[in-house]
Amino acid sequence: MTRVASTIPPEGAEIPGRHEKAPGEGTRIPSHFGHCFGCGDLHPIGLHLVAHAGQGTELTAEFTVTENHQGAPGLAHGGLLSLAFDEALGKLMWLIRSPAVTARLETDFLKPVPIGSTLYISARITGKVNRKVYTSAEGRLNSPDGAIAVKAAALFVIVPMTHFLENAPKEYLDYATNRPELLAFVDPDFEINP
Repeated sequence: MTRVASTIPPEGAEIPGRHEKAPGEGTRIPSHFGHCFGCGDLHPIGLHLVAHAGQGTELTAEFTVTENHQGAPGLAHGGLLSLAFDEALGKLMWLIRSPAVTARLETDFLKPVPIGSTLYISARITGKVNRKVYTSAEGRLNSPDGAIAVKAAALFVIVPMTHFLENAPKEYLDYATNRPELLAFVDPDFEINP
């Protein structure tokens, strides 16, 4: 029987410190790729999720549900809501400057999220052990103080930057090369301590 990785940090997990080169508090965290369906400004029907660095290892993010994001008529598709949380939780890696991949994502849907509503997400790192980074978030309807509609938790695993660079199409590398805000994240001094 295969053991499933938990999204709950084990005893002894520590909250990592914010990296000195992390985006400043209140700063918009850039998209890693303009055509990303989750956060890219250039994707014609994507979520266009926008995230801002918070205090320590926290962030806030938001996106507005459009007719392109429907599952049942008039309601956001659950898979796209999971995508929004994967995107927001993944952006936490900018705060510790560690490239990582999603190993496990759990999403709890508590209330319907209608078209036209904005989901306000608050996300945080809940622990780190070696290469494993534990995260959690909740999404509120139509205001940062609105009703909680979705909760999520994820486990990320830190990987070498080569994981992304060796699998990226030439167009992405060209895109990143011309954007200094991305090169600050993908730089030769990036250290990964497994």
